[in-house]
Parts: sequence; C-alpha cells; structure tokens
Amino acid sequence: MKQGSVIPEDFLLNSKTAQILYNDYAKDLPIIDYHNHLPPQEIAENKKFSNLTEIWLKGDHYKWRGMRALGVNEDLITGDRSDEEKFLAWAKIVPATVRNPLFHWTHMELKDPFGINSYLNADSGKEIYAHCNDLLQQDGFSTQGLLSHYKVKMVGTTDDPCDDLKYHRQLSESDFTTKVKPSFRPDKALMIDKTSQFKAYMQQLSSVSG
Repeated sequence: MKQGSVIPEDFLLNSKTAQILYNDYAKDLPIIDYHNHLPPQEIAENKKFSNLTEIWLKGDHYKWRGMRALGVNEDLITGDRSDEEKFLAWAKIVPATVRNPLFHWTHMELKDPFGINSYLNADSGKEIYAHCNDLLQQDGFSTQGLLSHYKVKMVGTTDDPCDDLKYHRQLSESDFTTKVKPSFRPDKALMIDKTSQFKAYMQQLSSVSG
C-alpha cells in the first residue's frame, strides 16, 4: 500500500510535555478495558473475520449514523447488499466526516493494526479493502491475536444477569493471557414501561437464578 501521513506519530500530542508523557510512560502500558461490547464467544473461539466489513462496520452504529446522515441507502448499511458494497459505500463518505471524530478514528484504526497511513475514500476503497482482507486471514488478526497486539491485559464484557457465562469460564481455563471478565449490566430490569417485555424478563431472571 502507498503510504502517506494522515496520522503522524505525534498525532494529538501538541506539546513536548504531552509527547514525553505518552511516548516515555503511557505508550507501552497494558490496556485495562472496563467497558466494551466485545462478544465473549468470539474471543473464546479466537474468531477470524472474513473481511473488513465484518470486523469494522457490522454493529458500529457510529459509522451507520454517519452514513445515514450523508444519505446512504439503508440497504448499504444494514441491508442485504454485499460486504464489499457496504464497505465501498462507507469509503465514499469518509472524506465528508473530516470535522467529525469518525474521520480520525477511521484512519487511526487503518494505521494500527493494518499499517495503512493513507486516506480512505472512493478511489482507495477497493485497494484498502483487499489489503486488509488479506491481513485478516493471518493468525495475528484473530480476536485473540488483536487483543495481544494491543497489549490488552483485561477486558470487561457487557453482560445481562441472564447471560450464560460459559465462554468466560472457557477463557479462564485457557492459556490466553488476556483476562476476560463479565460485568453486570441489568438494563432490561429497568424497562418497567414495557410491561410484556419486563414480565417476560422477570420470568427469565427467575428461571436462571433459581
């Protein structure tokens, strides 16, 4: 891939003090992630993703919101169009997000871990898609491979009290060094305005708690 300078090494580090604090102290520290939406099953099974859309666009409501705001048809966001078509639709509107964090997030995520430091747009979309898809077939780009790459020491997944924690147990018994722990998020228990759903949830909670 042709390299550019979209995200320089000292991006957002606008003073010498900031550069020293980050590069000399923070950069190599492990990540302890208390809140995320990573599926524990995918981590336990060390999932490999088939393409960039699967790992990057599916389920990312921030990108979806940007696409909708810029008039992209829903079939290219959550519809039945191919993964490549959905990615190219995203690539086409990325330049229009330049004053939004989506623009920076996109290019930071392309730079690390994919090694791409050039602009994503309609012209570069196909090449970037193919390049990243090739990398995703490597072991280092599986779920566990990526967590290790980023030096993630602990992951706190988002879990309902009714969730089956078998994948957390499976991970705790494995030799994977990142700790994957459940966190308590009983959102459904607070939805008292949705009577039928709340009643069904209470029955489910009663069943799993004995």
